[in-house]
This record gives sequence, structure tokens and C-alpha cells, in this order.
Amino acid sequence: MQFTAQQIAALLNGTVEGNPSAAVSQLAKIEEATEGSLSFLANPKYEQYLYTTDASIVIVNNDQQLAEKVKATLIRVENAYTAISVLLEIYNKFKLDKSGIEDPHFIHPTAKIGKDVYIGAFSYIGPNVKVGDNCKIYPNSYIGDDAILGDNVTLFSGVKVYFDSKLGNNVIIHSGAVIGSDGFGFAPTADGSYKKISQIGNVVIEDDVEVGSNTTIDRATMGSTIIRKGVKLDNLVQIAHNVEIGINTVIAAQTGVSGSTKIGERVILGGQVGIVGHINVPNGTQMQAQSGLSRSIKEENQKWAGSPASTYSSHMRSQVALTRLPELEKRVLELEKIIAELQKSKD
Repeated sequence: MQFTAQQIAALLNGTVEGNPSAAVSQLAKIEEATEGSLSFLANPKYEQYLYTTDASIVIVNNDQQLAEKVKATLIRVENAYTAISVLLEIYNKFKLDKSGIEDPHFIHPTAKIGKDVYIGAFSYIGPNVKVGDNCKIYPNSYIGDDAILGDNVTLFSGVKVYFDSKLGNNVIIHSGAVIGSDGFGFAPTADGSYKKISQIGNVVIEDDVEVGSNTTIDRATMGSTIIRKGVKLDNLVQIAHNVEIGINTVIAAQTGVSGSTKIGERVILGGQVGIVGHINVPNGTQMQAQSGLSRSIKEENQKWAGSPASTYSSHMRSQVALTRLPELEKRVLELEKIIAELQKSKD
């Protein structure tokens, strides 16, 4: 689908400088763009490409000064970075604009399906499932018995939603994610083996949550594992049984949160963070990548780093001290030598 400079400018409340009929059919980075591409310039470091790009249209800031002649048609806007984000959202909606029910599929007769849904081929929707309006369920997805999906939920291909799980409105689950698998519960027995503890709870995901590819959220042993409104989970995140994550918390890839831990609101966990079970992480906590937390924290809005985790300032002081260890070792060896010589002279 093609759009002209005039049409794009109207969407962005911008001004065309050049050919208003210039047309584009794809988006591209300014240094890689070809004819028929739309690009943008928001970072001054890339200004050189404005004069060499083959893009047909480039979005720039209103105050962008031109040092040379430009081949492309320009669209001047208040903020080029914000403008391109608006266009990316529109473009993405076009790409994901699917509707109808594809064959083959299985929808149990007791399932309730909302209006204007898309259900991809080879999808399974079990007994008593409720799917809200405007949901998109991509091919090879599985929704188990009694699960509930709110409105505007997107399950990308290969997502598995186990029985009794509850998803709110505007939830996005990316490919390969598993919602509601058994929590890691095993009881040791007298002979050294482990007996599985049945996990009879569920997972509750509130509105506006996004879950990355191959992330797993375990069902509770009893009660619910809860992901509060606005939470964003990256790819390859493990959330264990009975965990609760507060609103607008973000968690980066390869982080693991152990069972029954309570994560507060607006928490930021970097990649590969490890958190033990049955502890509390208060509101506003930030943890540097690869940190390991083994105890509850009481202070809100603090930065933490290291494993075991300590306050960020304390961790940085420790890192500085570590860099001085070779020098300190050398000085200790010299002192030992001096002491040995003094002892020898006394003898």
C-alpha cells in the first residue's frame, strides 16, 4: 500500500517541503533507504545521510537547517521521533490487520467468542473459554478449559494459555509464551525421591500487559499468580508460582523470579536478574543486570546491583576496591618481605 507525502503530512500535522505527490510503500533507516522508502532524521549524528539518502520522503524537525541540497521530499514536524513512532504504530496495525476464522481449527461448542475476532489455523479453544471482542489468536495457539480473554487480546502463534487463566483487556502475548503451566512444586520423601504437589491455582494477567516470546508464567499452587496492569515482560523471563508483580513494572530478558515473591509497582529489573522466593521488592526498585537478590528490601525507589545485591553506590565502591586488589597484593608482599628481613636481622 502506498502513501503520498501529502497524506502522511496530514496524519502528522506536518508541512511538505518538495513534491507532495511523492509516494512511499515501506519504512527504512535513513542510511539504508532506497527509492520508495520513508525515513526520518531525529538524531543530529545522522544528518550527513540526509544529503545522500535515496529515500523518497524524510521526516525532519521543523527547525532542521539544510547545509546542502536534498533530493528527498521533506515533511517537517514538531518532533520527528514522535512522528515516526506514530507512523510505526499505524504501519503495524496494517500488518496485523487480520480477521475471520481460518480452517482447520477447533472451538468447543461451549466456548463464547466475541465480535470481530481473528482465529488462525490449527488453533484450539477449549470448553467454557471466553474470548472477548477484537481478539487476535494466531495459528497454533492453545487456550485451555475455562480460560478467559478480555477485549483486544493478541496471542501470537504458538502461545499456550492453560486452563483457568484470566487475561484482561489489551494484553499481548508473544510467540512461544506459556501462561499457567505448573509451578515448580515437589515434596521430598523418605527414600530421597520427590513427590509432585498438584498446582490447582491459576494465572491472572490484568489490562495492558505485554509478555515476550518464550516467557513462562507458572500457575499458583493455590490462589493466583498475578501480573498487574501495565507490566511489560521481555523474552525468556520466568515467573514462578504465586508471584505477584505490581503495576507498570518492567522485567528484562532471562530474569527469574522465584515462588511467592511480591514485586512492587514501577520496579525495573535488568537482564539476568535472579530473585529468590518468599521475599518482597518494594515500589520503584531498580536492579542492575545480573544482580542476585536473596532477601527482602524495605526502602522504596532505591537502585541495587551485584550478587548478592547491595545498594548501587555500595556496589560501585566495592568494584573500585576490587580493581585495586593487585596493587594491594603487591604492597602486602613487599611488607612481608620487609618484615621477614627485619626478623632475620634481629636473629
